[in-house]
Amino acid sequence: MSRVSIALVALAGILAGALGYSVLNRPAPETDTASVQAMIDSAISAYDAKRLAEQPAAPQQDVAAISQDQINPMIESFLMGDPTILQRMSVALDTRMRAEEKAKATSAIATMRDKIFNDPRQVVLGNPDGDVTLVEFFDYNCGYCRSALPDMAALLAEDPNLRVVLKEFPILSNESIDAARVAVLVGDADVDYWSFHEALFTSRGKVDKQVALDAAANLGLSPVTLELDMGTPTVAETIQTSYEIAKALNITGTPTYIIGNEIIPGAIGLDELRSRIANMRACGETACEG
Repeated sequence: MSRVSIALVALAGILAGALGYSVLNRPAPETDTASVQAMIDSAISAYDAKRLAEQPAAPQQDVAAISQDQINPMIESFLMGDPTILQRMSVALDTRMRAEEKAKATSAIATMRDKIFNDPRQVVLGNPDGDVTLVEFFDYNCGYCRSALPDMAALLAEDPNLRVVLKEFPILSNESIDAARVAVLVGDADVDYWSFHEALFTSRGKVDKQVALDAAANLGLSPVTLELDMGTPTVAETIQTSYEIAKALNITGTPTYIIGNEIIPGAIGLDELRSRIANMRACGETACEG
C-alpha cells in the first residue's frame, strides 16, 4: 500500500467518525486541519516503521573471507582511478617524517645545549659574541670535511657576526684520534688554531699524530710536550664529550653541522649554509615560512 493510499484511508476514517457524530446529534469534534494532518503523518510513520521492521536484514559480508585475489584488483582499480593518491601519500609521509625528525632534534639539542654551544674547552672561531652559531663535527681524515674547508673559510671571512664552534669527532681511524688529541691541545694554546686546522686538511696523505705535531711545531709549540700531554684525561674528556653529543643527536658521519635546532648531515655547500644562517637571523629558524 502506497503512502498516498494510507493517507486517504486515514482521512476517510476521520471523516467517517465525524459523520457518525453528526448523525447522532453529538457535538462536532474540534478537529482542525492541522490536527488532521498530524494524524495522517502519525499513521504514515507507524506504517513505515512496521514495514522496515518486517524487511529482512541485509546480509553482512565477512571481510576476512575476502581473498587476496579479490581485494588486490579492487585496490589497484581504486589507485588507478586516481594515481595522484600515491603522490599525496608520499608528500604527507615525507612531511610527517620531517616534522618528527625536527621534533626529535629540537628535544635532543635542548638536552645537550650547553655541551654543544658552551663547552669551555671547545674551539671557537669568528666572532665569540656572534648572533648565529655554526657548529661543525669533523674528522681530519674525512674527505668531505676537506672539501668543505673552503666553505668554512669563506663564511669566516665574509660574516663578521658568525660564531663557529669546531667539534673534534674522530671516527674514521686511530690516526684520526691521535690527530684530534693533538688538536685539542693546540686549541688550548694561545696560537692561531685556524692555521693549524687548515694545515691538517691541506696536507697530503693520511693525517696522523706526526702530521699534527709538525703543524703545531710550525706555530711555535713543542712537539715533545704535546706528545706527552696528548694522553691526559682532560684531552680524552674533550673528545668523549663530542662522542656523547653525537650519540644523543644520532650523528654518525662527518661533516655534520648544527645551526639553531637543525642537525645538518653532510657537506651541503656554501650557498646552503649561507641560506640557513640568513634564515636564523630573519626568523630564528633555519627555514622561514613564506
